[in-house]
Amino acid sequence: MKPYQTIPIQDCGEPLVPIPSDRFALVQPHPYQALGAPYENQSPYYLREGVLTALIEAQTELQQQRPGWRMQIFDAFRPLAVQRFMVEHTFLAQVQARGWLAATLTEAQRQQVMAEVVQFWALPSDDPATPPPHSTGAALDVTLMDDTGAVVDMGSPIDEVSPRSHPDHFADRPDPAQQDYQAHRTLLNQVMVAAGFRRHPQEWWHFSLGDQLWAWQQRQAMGDDNFLAHYGRASVDLGVQ
Repeated sequence: MKPYQTIPIQDCGEPLVPIPSDRFALVQPHPYQALGAPYENQSPYYLREGVLTALIEAQTELQQQRPGWRMQIFDAFRPLAVQRFMVEHTFLAQVQARGWLAATLTEAQRQQVMAEVVQFWALPSDDPATPPPHSTGAALDVTLMDDTGAVVDMGSPIDEVSPRSHPDHFADRPDPAQQDYQAHRTLLNQVMVAAGFRRHPQEWWHFSLGDQLWAWQQRQAMGDDNFLAHYGRASVDLGVQ
């Protein structure tokens, strides 16, 4: 169990609402759907109503600093079945990257690979008290697009399992290109934090507002243990669970 999963949840009951494609750039086709993830014909581009309101505020702040720029949404709501699929997919990809075979892994090898995977992927949990962040509709993976419509270079792709994904990986690097990567990551973080979001400690692209990870980070930053999560596991069809 990760530390943030001990935070109590008092779900506020907000519905999941679609992210408007006329306001935000949505990655199409969706990367996980293209891999065969079981979305059951549902769109992943949903957020809790209050989270979407905050995202609109973040984009407004971005456009005040960079006219013509906007957010590109890579992923948002993620059902548990998709979380399970992607954890397994990432695990197998890391096994193959080492030149190993999944069928012949030793227990030590399996643990080594899984230790890397869980730095970036929450394990799927059927327990309502420990929902993966994306299953709450309060977390999203996001990057920036410039005023030409080009995706801004952040120095590593979303979901890369490597140290380059850490938010400050390029901090204090002398290379001008790497300085640009860090400046872009900093800009994204600044506008999201200004709207109330918190960034995942390991991932430059992952932000949440109101879930357990957000509440845990608020407690750490503010020194106040009264912060609770107000978004638990959700469903597009059934609403809050």
